[in-house]
Amino acid sequence: MHLLVLNGPNLNLLGLREPEHYGSRTYDDLVALIEHHCAQKGIAVTCRQSNHEGVLVELIQEAIGRYDGIVINPAAYTHTSIALLDALKAVGLPTVEVHISDPDTREDFRRISYVRSACLATVKGKGLEGYLEAVDILVEAIAAL
Repeated sequence: MHLLVLNGPNLNLLGLREPEHYGSRTYDDLVALIEHHCAQKGIAVTCRQSNHEGVLVELIQEAIGRYDGIVINPAAYTHTSIALLDALKAVGLPTVEVHISDPDTREDFRRISYVRSACLATVKGKGLEGYLEAVDILVEAIAAL
């Protein structure tokens, strides 16, 4: 099994950006956490991050035939990107949405997720460990197919 973990804009600034919402660990810490968790389960994983919507769309499109599922934190694009939604729907891979903070407890505009309708689950407000829960949900869903 090979999973793709995609992260949207500003997640490369983890540890610097609003630590009250996102904590003090870095993006490299996140990638190491995910890779370790997947290695323990015998799962191949590729983690990618981009601040550019089009790059994220292309990574989703390129997932066809390469990955069994996607974990995505679209970050700010969660609330704005129909393009990400359309790409996820087009590739049809099982996908889990994840957010480090809980957008439902923040500004009103953060409560809207365009990508959610293309996802089988959403994990939010569990810090970096939420990614591990998202991976586990995705693995279980793929195994049930």
